[in-house]
Amino acid sequence: MTQGLFISFEGVDGVGKSTQVERLKDYLETLGRTVVVTREPGGTALGSQIRYLLLHGGDVAPRAEALLYAADRAHHVATKIRPALERGEVVISDRYIDSSLAYQAGGRELTQMQVRELSQFATDNLWPVRTYLLDMSFEQSRMRLTGKPDRLESAGSEFFIRARQAFLDIAQAEPERCCIVDASQSIEDVWSAIKDDVEGLLS
Repeated sequence: MTQGLFISFEGVDGVGKSTQVERLKDYLETLGRTVVVTREPGGTALGSQIRYLLLHGGDVAPRAEALLYAADRAHHVATKIRPALERGEVVISDRYIDSSLAYQAGGRELTQMQVRELSQFATDNLWPVRTYLLDMSFEQSRMRLTGKPDRLESAGSEFFIRARQAFLDIAQAEPERCCIVDASQSIEDVWSAIKDDVEGLLS
Protein backbone atom coordinates (compact mmCIF):
# COMPACT_ATOMS: atom_id res chain seq x y z
CA MET A 1 0.00 0.00 0.00
CA THR A 2 1.24 3.50 -0.84
CA GLN A 3 2.29 5.47 2.22
CA GLY A 4 0.25 8.54 3.09
CA LEU A 5 1.91 11.95 2.83
CA PHE A 6 0.96 15.00 4.89
CA ILE A 7 1.90 18.46 3.57
CA SER A 8 0.89 21.87 4.92
CA PHE A 9 1.08 25.40 3.57
CA GLU A 10 1.65 28.37 5.86
CA GLY A 11 2.10 32.13 5.69
CA VAL A 12 0.20 35.33 6.40
CA ASP A 13 -2.94 36.11 4.40
CA GLY A 14 -2.34 37.19 0.82
CA VAL A 15 0.83 35.20 0.07
CA GLY A 16 -0.81 32.84 -2.44
CA LYS A 17 -1.25 29.61 -0.48
CA SER A 18 -4.51 28.62 -2.17
CA THR A 19 -3.00 28.95 -5.65
CA GLN A 20 -0.01 26.76 -4.80
CA VAL A 21 -2.16 24.19 -2.97
CA GLU A 22 -4.15 23.72 -6.19
CA ARG A 23 -0.97 23.51 -8.28
CA LEU A 24 0.42 20.81 -6.01
CA LYS A 25 -2.86 18.88 -5.97
CA ASP A 26 -3.03 18.85 -9.78
CA TYR A 27 0.61 17.79 -10.07
CA LEU A 28 0.31 14.94 -7.58
CA GLU A 29 -2.84 13.68 -9.29
CA THR A 30 -0.96 13.47 -12.59
CA LEU A 31 1.42 11.10 -10.74
CA GLY A 32 -1.52 8.87 -9.82
CA ARG A 33 -1.83 9.93 -6.17
CA THR A 34 -5.17 10.46 -4.47
CA VAL A 35 -5.12 13.92 -2.92
CA VAL A 36 -7.26 15.41 -0.15
CA VAL A 37 -7.15 19.22 0.03
CA THR A 38 -8.35 20.74 3.26
CA ARG A 39 -7.92 23.84 5.39
CA GLU A 40 -7.86 25.18 8.93
CA PRO A 41 -10.06 26.33 10.38
CA GLY A 42 -13.03 24.89 8.52
CA GLY A 43 -11.93 21.57 7.01
CA THR A 44 -14.99 19.78 8.41
CA ALA A 45 -18.66 20.66 9.00
CA LEU A 46 -17.92 21.35 12.66
CA GLY A 47 -14.82 23.27 11.63
CA SER A 48 -16.87 25.51 9.34
CA GLN A 49 -18.98 26.59 12.30
CA ILE A 50 -15.86 27.23 14.39
CA ARG A 51 -14.32 29.15 11.46
CA TYR A 52 -17.34 31.46 11.34
CA LEU A 53 -17.05 32.17 15.07
CA LEU A 54 -13.32 32.86 14.78
CA LEU A 55 -13.42 35.10 11.72
CA HIS A 56 -16.80 36.84 12.02
CA GLY A 57 -18.04 36.26 15.57
CA GLY A 58 -16.88 39.44 17.26
CA ASP A 59 -14.30 39.75 20.01
CA VAL A 60 -12.71 36.50 21.26
CA ALA A 61 -10.32 36.35 24.22
CA PRO A 62 -6.83 35.07 23.24
CA ARG A 63 -7.08 31.82 25.28
CA ALA A 64 -10.59 31.15 23.98
CA GLU A 65 -9.32 31.75 20.43
CA ALA A 66 -6.49 29.24 20.92
CA LEU A 67 -8.92 26.66 22.32
CA LEU A 68 -11.34 27.11 19.42
CA TYR A 69 -8.53 26.53 16.92
CA ALA A 70 -7.45 23.45 18.89
CA ALA A 71 -11.01 22.08 18.91
CA ASP A 72 -11.23 22.53 15.14
CA ARG A 73 -7.86 20.83 14.69
CA ALA A 74 -8.65 17.88 16.95
CA HIS A 75 -11.82 17.08 14.99
CA HIS A 76 -10.10 17.76 11.66
CA VAL A 77 -7.26 15.31 12.37
CA ALA A 78 -9.51 12.61 13.83
CA THR A 79 -12.16 12.63 11.11
CA LYS A 80 -10.37 13.75 7.96
CA ILE A 81 -6.56 13.87 8.02
CA ARG A 82 -5.63 10.62 9.79
CA PRO A 83 -8.18 8.48 7.92
CA ALA A 84 -6.87 9.80 4.57
CA LEU A 85 -3.25 9.14 5.55
CA GLU A 86 -4.17 5.62 6.68
CA ARG A 87 -5.66 5.04 3.21
CA GLY A 88 -2.31 6.04 1.69
CA GLU A 89 -3.55 9.36 0.34
CA VAL A 90 -1.79 12.73 0.19
CA VAL A 91 -3.27 15.36 2.50
CA ILE A 92 -2.56 19.02 1.72
CA SER A 93 -3.75 21.42 4.41
CA ASP A 94 -3.99 25.17 3.94
CA ARG A 95 -2.78 26.07 7.48
CA TYR A 96 -2.09 23.77 10.41
CA ILE A 97 -0.32 23.95 13.81
CA ASP A 98 2.21 26.56 12.69
CA SER A 99 -0.60 29.06 12.12
CA SER A 100 -1.60 28.75 15.77
CA LEU A 101 2.03 29.16 16.82
CA ALA A 102 2.37 32.24 14.63
CA TYR A 103 -0.99 33.91 15.24
CA GLN A 104 -1.88 32.91 18.82
CA ALA A 105 1.66 32.80 20.21
CA GLY A 106 3.33 35.32 17.87
CA GLY A 107 0.41 37.64 17.18
CA ARG A 108 -1.69 37.33 20.35
CA GLU A 109 1.35 36.86 22.56
CA LEU A 110 0.40 33.65 24.34
CA THR A 111 3.52 31.53 24.87
CA GLN A 112 4.87 29.15 22.24
CA MET A 113 4.91 26.35 24.80
CA GLN A 114 1.22 26.82 25.69
CA VAL A 115 0.08 26.78 22.07
CA ARG A 116 2.40 23.94 21.03
CA GLU A 117 1.32 21.69 23.90
CA LEU A 118 -2.35 22.42 23.20
CA SER A 119 -1.91 21.67 19.49
CA GLN A 120 0.04 18.48 20.09
CA PHE A 121 -2.69 17.29 22.46
CA ALA A 122 -5.36 18.12 19.87
CA THR A 123 -3.60 16.23 17.06
CA ASP A 124 -2.07 13.39 19.11
CA ASN A 125 1.28 14.79 17.93
CA LEU A 126 0.62 14.57 14.18
CA TRP A 127 2.91 16.88 12.20
CA PRO A 128 3.29 17.28 8.42
CA VAL A 129 6.25 15.70 6.65
CA ARG A 130 6.73 18.99 4.80
CA THR A 131 5.51 22.51 5.49
CA TYR A 132 5.85 25.19 2.81
CA LEU A 133 6.11 28.66 4.32
CA LEU A 134 5.23 31.21 1.66
CA ASP A 135 6.92 34.35 2.94
CA MET A 136 6.25 37.95 1.95
CA SER A 137 6.39 41.37 3.59
CA PHE A 138 3.27 42.74 5.29
CA GLU A 139 3.02 45.56 2.74
CA GLN A 140 3.12 43.19 -0.25
CA SER A 141 0.65 40.72 1.22
CA ARG A 142 -1.82 43.50 2.14
CA MET A 143 -1.87 44.70 -1.46
CA ARG A 144 -3.09 41.29 -2.60
CA LEU A 145 -6.09 41.10 -0.28
CA THR A 146 -9.50 41.97 -1.66
CA GLY A 147 -12.95 42.17 -0.10
CA LYS A 148 -13.99 43.17 3.40
CA PRO A 149 -11.37 42.13 6.00
CA ASP A 150 -12.34 39.46 8.54
CA ARG A 151 -11.56 39.66 12.28
CA LEU A 152 -7.97 38.46 11.86
CA GLU A 153 -7.28 40.54 8.76
CA SER A 154 -8.36 43.60 10.77
CA ALA A 155 -5.79 42.98 13.51
CA GLY A 156 -3.33 45.60 12.24
CA SER A 157 0.21 45.74 10.90
CA GLU A 158 2.06 45.04 14.17
CA PHE A 159 0.06 41.84 14.70
CA PHE A 160 0.94 40.59 11.21
CA ILE A 161 4.58 41.60 11.46
CA ARG A 162 4.84 39.57 14.70
CA ALA A 163 3.04 36.64 13.07
CA ARG A 164 5.30 36.70 10.00
CA GLN A 165 8.40 36.72 12.18
CA ALA A 166 7.01 33.83 14.22
CA PHE A 167 6.50 31.82 11.02
CA LEU A 168 10.10 32.50 10.01
CA ASP A 169 11.41 31.57 13.47
CA ILE A 170 9.53 28.25 13.35
CA ALA A 171 10.79 27.43 9.86
CA GLN A 172 14.39 28.29 10.72
CA ALA A 173 14.21 26.16 13.87
CA GLU A 174 12.80 23.15 11.99
CA PRO A 175 14.59 23.09 8.59
CA GLU A 176 14.05 19.33 8.16
CA ARG A 177 10.27 19.91 8.01
CA CYS A 178 9.92 23.49 6.79
CA CYS A 179 10.78 24.94 3.39
CA ILE A 180 10.72 28.74 3.11
CA VAL A 181 9.65 30.02 -0.31
CA ASP A 182 9.89 33.67 -1.35
CA ALA A 183 6.25 34.39 -2.23
CA SER A 184 7.05 37.78 -3.76
CA GLN A 185 8.28 35.91 -6.87
CA SER A 186 5.98 35.11 -9.77
CA ILE A 187 3.43 32.31 -9.32
CA GLU A 188 5.47 30.17 -11.72
CA ASP A 189 8.71 30.68 -9.79
CA VAL A 190 7.03 29.89 -6.48
CA TRP A 191 5.55 26.72 -7.99
CA SER A 192 8.91 25.72 -9.46
CA ALA A 193 10.55 25.89 -6.03
CA ILE A 194 7.77 23.80 -4.48
CA LYS A 195 7.76 21.25 -7.31
CA ASP A 196 11.53 20.75 -7.05
CA ASP A 197 11.23 20.09 -3.33
CA VAL A 198 8.23 17.76 -3.71
CA GLU A 199 10.08 15.68 -6.28
CA GLY A 200 12.85 15.13 -3.71
CA LEU A 201 10.26 14.28 -1.08
CA LEU A 202 8.58 11.68 -3.28
CA SER A 203 11.87 10.05 -4.25
